[in-house]
Amino acid sequence: MQLTATNLAPTMKGFAAGITEERLDEFRLRLESRRTGFSLEAPFYTDPHLFNLDMQAIFGQHWVFACSVAEIPEPGDYVTLDYGPYSIIVLRTDDGGVNIIHNVCRHRGARVLTELKGTTGNLVCGYHSWTYSPEGELIHASAPGEMSFDKSCYSLKRGHGTIISGLVFLCLAEEPPTDFLETGKIFAPYVGPHELEKTKVAYQQNIIEEANWKLVMENNRECYHCDGHPELACSLFPTWGLTDETIPPHLEDVWDRNQQAQAALEFRCRRYGLPYEVVEELDTRIGGIRISRESLDGQGESFSPDGRRLSKKLLGDLPDFRLGRCSMHLQPNSWFHLLSDHVVTFAVFPISANRTLVRTTWLVADDAEEGVDYDVDALTHTWKQTNLQDKNFVELCQQGAESPFYEQGPYMKSEYQVEAFINWYVTRMREHVG
Repeated sequence: MQLTATNLAPTMKGFAAGITEERLDEFRLRLESRRTGFSLEAPFYTDPHLFNLDMQAIFGQHWVFACSVAEIPEPGDYVTLDYGPYSIIVLRTDDGGVNIIHNVCRHRGARVLTELKGTTGNLVCGYHSWTYSPEGELIHASAPGEMSFDKSCYSLKRGHGTIISGLVFLCLAEEPPTDFLETGKIFAPYVGPHELEKTKVAYQQNIIEEANWKLVMENNRECYHCDGHPELACSLFPTWGLTDETIPPHLEDVWDRNQQAQAALEFRCRRYGLPYEVVEELDTRIGGIRISRESLDGQGESFSPDGRRLSKKLLGDLPDFRLGRCSMHLQPNSWFHLLSDHVVTFAVFPISANRTLVRTTWLVADDAEEGVDYDVDALTHTWKQTNLQDKNFVELCQQGAESPFYEQGPYMKSEYQVEAFINWYVTRMREHVG
C-alpha cells in the first residue's frame, strides 16, 4: 500500500482565478456561518463558481475512488476518467501497481487516450503522434526538418495512485493527505477477504444525474427515503440509520427481524474471524470512512427478492454465503456493498454544477460463468432500479435548490450521516479557502 507519483502537475492555486476576491469572501462567509444540522444554502448546489472551488478543493486535493483492479486486471489495461476540468488515465503497470496520468498531450493539449477503457503499450496521441511511455515519459516527437529538443521536459503530468485491497484511488494534489494510509488500514481487514483481485466485471452502469454531486452523496448517506426503493427493501432492511428511539410504528416488526438477523450474522462473523463492528469516522478524519458488516433480510445472502445468492461462486476465501453485506462509505465520492457472491462499487464523478456521473460496477468471481453461475439481469436488477429511483429523488432536490423559494431544511436524526458528510465537506472547504 504505497502512494506514488512523479512529474506531478503544478499546484492549482490559479484554477479558480475567475472568482473575484469579493466572491471568495462571500463563500468564506457562507462556510463560516453554515447552520449545523441543516442543508446547505442554495449556491452550494447551483453556483458554477462554487463548483469550480469544489473541484479545486475537494477533487483536486483529496483521495478519490477511481475503479477496482477488476477493471484493469492486466498490465497495460487502462480506464479514463473525466470529471470537472480533469481528464485522467488510470493505467495498470507491469509490477501490479497503477499510474495516474493527466490525459493532456504536452504538445498542444489534445486528449491522448480517447476511449473509456482499453489496453495499450505506449501512449500515442492521435493528433500528431507524440508517443509516451506507460510512465508518461515522452519518447517520440519528430517531424521533418525539426530541430531536436529536450524530450525530458515534456513528459505527461502525473498524479498519485494507490491500490488497497483491490480498490484503486487517485489524488491530484502535489502533497496528498497522508492519513488515507490509516483509512486503508481500517477497511483492509473488511474488504480483503472478498479478494477483489480475483474478480471480474459482470456489468457496469453509467447514469448522468441532473444534480449537484453533493446532493448525490447526501442521498446515499441516509435511508429516510428507503420506502421509495421497493426492490431494495426486499433484502436491505429499511431501518438502516434508525435506533430504538426513532423507529416508526410501521417498521417495528422489520426492526425486530433486523435485530435477530444481525445477531445471527455477528455470531457467524466471530466464528469465521471476520470483522463486523461499525467503524465510523466520517468527519473526524480527512480520509472519512464508515464501514461495518450488516445483515440482509430473507436468506441474508444477497440483493435478491428473497435474499438468496445471485451467483453460485463464493468470493475469495469466504466460507459462507450468509454473510450479509459489508457496507463502506468513503469521503468524498464512493460507497460499496461487498457480499459473499458479488461486490457492487459506486463512484460519483461531478461534471458541472448540476450534472453528475454515477458509475455502478458489479463484480463476480473471476471463474464465475455468465448463464451458468449467474444471470446478469438478475444480478443487477435491484441496484439498477434503485439507481433510477435515486436519480429521480436527487433531481427533484436539484430543482428545489434552483428555486428562489428554496430554504435550508433540518436533517432528521436518521440523517446524521448526511450531516457528517456536509460537515466533512465544509471543513475541507474552510481549510482550502482560509
